[in-house]
Order: sequence, then structure tokens, then C-alpha cells
Amino acid sequence: MSFKSLGLIPELLKAVSKQGYTTPSPIQEKTIPIILEGKDVLASAQTGTGKTAGFTLPLLQILNATRKQRHRPIRALILTPTRELAAQVHENVRDYSQFLDIKSTVIFGGVNAKPQIRTIRGGIDVLVATPGRLLDLENQGALSLGRVEILVLDEADRMLDMGFLRDIKRVISMMPKQRQNLLFSATFSKDIKKLAEGILNRPVLIEAEPENTTAEKVNQKTYRVDAGDKVEVTIKLIADGNWKQVLIFTRTKHRANKLSEKLVKAGISSAAIHGNKSQGARTKALAGFKGNKIRVLVATDIAARGLDIPLLPHVINFELPNIPEDYVHRIGRTGRAGASGEAISLVDVNEKEYLRDIEKLLGEKLSSEIIAGFEPTAKLDGSKPKQGGGGSRNKKKKPRPQSNSNQNSGGQNKSRNKNRNRRR
Repeated sequence: MSFKSLGLIPELLKAVSKQGYTTPSPIQEKTIPIILEGKDVLASAQTGTGKTAGFTLPLLQILNATRKQRHRPIRALILTPTRELAAQVHENVRDYSQFLDIKSTVIFGGVNAKPQIRTIRGGIDVLVATPGRLLDLENQGALSLGRVEILVLDEADRMLDMGFLRDIKRVISMMPKQRQNLLFSATFSKDIKKLAEGILNRPVLIEAEPENTTAEKVNQKTYRVDAGDKVEVTIKLIADGNWKQVLIFTRTKHRANKLSEKLVKAGISSAAIHGNKSQGARTKALAGFKGNKIRVLVATDIAARGLDIPLLPHVINFELPNIPEDYVHRIGRTGRAGASGEAISLVDVNEKEYLRDIEKLLGEKLSSEIIAGFEPTAKLDGSKPKQGGGGSRNKKKKPRPQSNSNQNSGGQNKSRNKNRNRRR
């Protein structure tokens, strides 16, 4: 099947071709014709399947077919959970609309709002935004959503996880009731289905991948290690494998900073990206990573959904996430668009429950290995490992104090319960 067979106009076909794409992905095949018919959509798709183009291309065609108004009110709103994702979605909108008379912009927090306000007041057709900055500018009277014809909620499940439900409802109350709604989510949780019921009008249900599955071409494995050995193991994996581009996930901002610093001291170029970093620092780090000027990007889960890095070969879970769905989103950064990738998780004894939750979600048991010279002092079941095989330590193992209170099992259980209650 070709993009032309989906009913796209020549200007969009030219833009798609310029981006180097020749055939549509499964999610694009399913969504583009339905959206062009003006129907609401509830779509679930594995990350890296091309879903952004799946809603951007038909959205642009619909707007292009209707008469432009003199002052260009906002006619399409794309809402995303993170700044990075907002920036990347807008980049796609801009690329695909380059041969159309369509104006767009992106707004998010962490940067000066004045240039954003000037652009909006100059007239735009498509606005890509994060909820916080959108409501802030609306409260200031800097924008109006009263003429929105198409609403897209991208990564809707992540927005719910981040506590944006109330903001989403406020945004929806500011728009006309008669509009087309497109809701995209990595999972079809009960919360997502409930949200969809309140927003969508007789939607077409589209599933490009089974719920909560990981990319087929991602080779997943776990290494059982002690928490105190994780830094050394990480350095060994990167150095021995001569890995040139690695995305590493930690649970905390502090851990991301410390790990990045230790990698740099070991001669491995690295940068950290998380919520405490300024938007300028986050943008610079991501650009350096994409441009292969930085070998390692250490991130918290703020980056699990928002990063689009073509052909990323390696992802390391330095610490397992306390919400199992986040594991799917983390490793979804690799193995994208048909490419192969590797996802490695370093698991210590205090993370055994996290691992079990992840395996339960995936419906499979992840392969587990031990690195010679870094044998853990305790098995995941809490017992002492049997001696012999797989190499031995050159020095006697000493107990190491935990540097983060969330790394003791009680702290983790408390954190997990807190997160789960929040997600409910």
C-alpha cells in the first residue's frame, strides 16, 4: 500500500516523500482514512510505529480543505504530556505542512512565554501544547480555543499518569462541542476508556499492537547485580561493547545527575535530562545525543515518552521503574520503526517486586544473567547464591549503604502504593 492510496493530497505526498518515507506503517494505514472521513478515533499503538504522522497528515489535509479565515484562529489543538514530545510533534507538523498554507507553533513551560504569545497573536492554524502552559496563556487572554475544529490528545495515558486529568477537562470546556476528537494512547486502561467516554463521539477503535506489548525487535535481558555495583557494570557494558549511543533510565533526578557525572569521569561523554533541568539544558542535551556528540543520555521517566531518536540501539534500565507500564515506554525508545534494539535492566534484590510486576504485565519471564566478577550477594528470592561458576570476585564483597532512601524495600513498596493510588 502507498500513501497515495490512503487519499492524501499531492502536497502532503510530496512532504512525506521528502522525509524519506515510501510506504505507510500499519497505524497510518488504519487511522488516516478514518480521520479523513471526519470520525472520532480512539487508537492504541506501540511507540515508534509512526502514529504522529498517522494523525498529523489527515489533520493537515482537513484544515487545508476548508477556507482560511483572515486572522487564523486556532483550528486544531494537539495536547501532549511533555515538552520534548510537544517539540517533536510540532517538528512533524512543520515538516508535513511545508507545501501547504498552514501555520503552526508549539508552546510549553520552562521558556519565555512572550515569543509564544506574539506568534499566536500573529495567527496560527495548529497549536501543539502542554497542558500547563496552554492554560496559563488562556488565563492571560493570550489565546482562545473557541474555534477549535480538531482536538488530538497524544500519549493520553501518560497525561493521566502525570495528573493532568483536571487540566484536560478544563481545556475541553473551552472548546466548541462540535469538533473531531482523536485520542492516542499506548495502553487502553480503564482510566483511558473512561476518559474517552467523556470526550469521543462514537469513536472508531484502532489497535495497531496488542495492549502493553513491547516492540518485537527489542532484545530484552536482565543482569542481576548488587545496587552498589551498578555504576561499574554500566561502564563495563558501554566500554566493552563500544556502544556509541545509549539511553539510560533512573528513577530519581539525583541518581541521573550522579550517574552522568561518574560516566564522564570514566571517559564516557554523558548528559542528564530531567525535570529540574532548564528547558535550554534539556534541549541542548537531547540535540547533542541525537547528533552523536554525547554517547550517553541519562534520563528520568520524563523522557520515556517524549524522545524520538531514530535507530537508537541501546537502552539500559539502571533502576527499574516502580510503575510497570513505564518499563514498556522506556524500552520503546529502541527497536522503533522496524529497527532492532537492545534493552538491558540492572536488577538488584530490592527490585524483585518491580521485576515481577513487569513480567506479569508483559506475560513473559525476562531472561536473567550474571556478569562474571559482579555476582550478587543475594538472589532475587532473598537467599544466598550458591558458590562456583561464572567467575569470582577478586576482592571480598562488603555491604554498601544505600544512598537513596527509596532503594530499601520498604521505601519502594511505599512509593509503589503511592504511585498506584495516584494512577487510580
